[in-house]
Amino acid sequence: MRVLLTNDDGIQATGLHVMREALLARLPDVELAVIAPDSNRSASARSITTRQPLAVDEIRFGDGGSGFATDGTPVDCVRFAALGLVGDPPDLVVSGINHGSNLGDDVTYSGTVAAAFEGALLGIPAIAVSQQAEAGRTDFQPRGSAWEREEFEVGARFVAELVAMVDRLGLPPRTVLNVNVPAGPVRGVRACKLGRRIYRDELKLEGERPDGRRHYRIYGATPGYHEEPGTDFEAIDEGFLALTPLRFDLNDGEALARLGEFDLATVFQRALANRALTG
Repeated sequence: MRVLLTNDDGIQATGLHVMREALLARLPDVELAVIAPDSNRSASARSITTRQPLAVDEIRFGDGGSGFATDGTPVDCVRFAALGLVGDPPDLVVSGINHGSNLGDDVTYSGTVAAAFEGALLGIPAIAVSQQAEAGRTDFQPRGSAWEREEFEVGARFVAELVAMVDRLGLPPRTVLNVNVPAGPVRGVRACKLGRRIYRDELKLEGERPDGRRHYRIYGATPGYHEEPGTDFEAIDEGFLALTPLRFDLNDGEALARLGEFDLATVFQRALANRALTG
């Protein structure tokens, strides 16, 4: 099985290397390729690089292995693999282990989850995995760079076993498994749904220059979440590893049906008439 390992924290991130070692140790037949950003790209979501060529460097690891670092985004990394940078396209994408959780609505901002979604969109099964920064803290802000290898061990071992199971059983098309690992002792694992965030960001003026240019801070407030049974927030709060299946499908069937009540032909005719009047 060919596996692509990527992340959004950068190719030197501790979580990526612990995940790499677990995959190699627990899956002896794996053909593992590593393509990751050359520096931190957290919260880059599904951004891609289209206006300039992408630089790629081969990086040697301490155990003699190697990977590729690019100045692109996590999604770019998956595209590189799919387009043949490391030979045949991967059979599965593993993105992580992220430094900090990716729970609930936060997945829409996450570069970690975006890389997994890119695999799913290309028909490649994908797993995103993230490690909670501190027990009792379910925001999306990692605590900084001081992460110990041991903090990622349980998540790495679990995902390695999950990879083997996905290889045997497969996943539904366009499905991503989003894994979040609680800080501290892990009591078990729960299959669950995404929870809903309560964002508390505020507009704060940080300073103003003599020329009138202002600097504002609009992110950073610790978010909350809606308490609801069966969610990834509940699982993490209770010390369980949260396994959430996600599907990339932006269609809204209910709204599409509602549009049938709209007189779209009249709207279109009025738009043409208005154009004639103003033209």
